[in-house]
Amino acid sequence: MKKIIAAAILTVIASIGFVVSGAHAAATPCEEMLKDMRTAKATAKLSDADMTKVNDLEAKAIERCNADDDTRSDKFLADAMKIMGK
Repeated sequence: MKKIIAAAILTVIASIGFVVSGAHAAATPCEEMLKDMRTAKATAKLSDADMTKVNDLEAKAIERCNADDDTRSDKFLADAMKIMGK
């Protein structure tokens, strides 16, 4: 019985480790993603409305990046990239 409990505890600990490392690895550094988005934006052919959306998303991303919230910043930048078809 003790072996089963010990195995269960180790499994839980290992699972927590994977969740934490997975969450940390999921976020690209916002500075890198911002650089990529700006490169794409420089050559994008967008309507005025779409360019406004991209600029708004970029501003939100910069705000979150400055607050060290890379996950949200990356989401805003990914949304901007989708608008540009990237």
